[in-house]
Amino acid sequence: MPSGDGQQKITPMSSPLRHAVLGAGGVGGLMAACLAHSDASVTLVLRPESLAHYPERLQLESRFGNFTVSVSRAAEVPPCDVLWLTVKATQLESSLAALTHPESVGAIVPLLNGIDHLSLLRGKYGKDKIIPATIGVESERVAPGHIVHRSVFALLNVSSTGRALLGTTLEQLQRLGFDCHFIDDELTMMWTKLIFIAGFALTSTASGMATADMLAVPEWRQLGLGCLREASAVAVAEGARVDADAIIAGALKMPGNLRSSMQKDVERGSPPELDAVAGPILRGASRHGIEVPATKKLVAAIEKKIARL
Repeated sequence: MPSGDGQQKITPMSSPLRHAVLGAGGVGGLMAACLAHSDASVTLVLRPESLAHYPERLQLESRFGNFTVSVSRAAEVPPCDVLWLTVKATQLESSLAALTHPESVGAIVPLLNGIDHLSLLRGKYGKDKIIPATIGVESERVAPGHIVHRSVFALLNVSSTGRALLGTTLEQLQRLGFDCHFIDDELTMMWTKLIFIAGFALTSTASGMATADMLAVPEWRQLGLGCLREASAVAVAEGARVDADAIIAGALKMPGNLRSSMQKDVERGSPPELDAVAGPILRGASRHGIEVPATKKLVAAIEKKIARL
């Protein structure tokens, strides 16, 4: 997945940080396990009903290594330097009930799909507390406390506003195998991830196929690549500096066995992040008078699947 323009060299910060991770799914579990494996102080924030029965140790299976680590657990966000938000977009507002004392949190780093969550978080907690970031990875919680990192990559892009705070953290994650960058252009960073996710997630969910299979079927390949181009056109109209051809070239190099989290959610009967992923494209297209037929067709196919659940 392309990392966007304006990459900056990571500059380590010497003082240790206290991390909290709100969201114990595939991404949150991966982040918590990797941070703890790097000897960081990590608290995993869980739903109150899950806290008593949640394992004391996280187990990670990954190309970065298979290991188990101990993490603190809590039902509320404790005082911390960094809060990583890793919940689904559909769960964001309800999950923020765990953030009872936002003044005790130094910075919030959301790793959600989409774009709209940034304005919501900035409205609640102030612009300076939010450090925009994106993650590209296939990681799944197969059981409480058991995380399987399936993709060969884990790409973490963070706004350069977080460089002073998170330099050491990203350096430690790089040592484990993450591909980490600080990005100057927030809008381009966010849209680059959204474009990529839209083409992949919407097509895989509508088709029910892994990457290689859907790219081998002309109809799904055409819809997926069409969605990427449509989303890129909207992004440019919104002010992002994206290259549709480069994003498509990256998408075509994806491992053939990948399946999107949206696809898995629909298969499980869970609410998918359809509005978070497709909504900014559809609403932006309407604002700018851009035709997005492939995106609309994929969304309609997914809505039909959801209606049958």
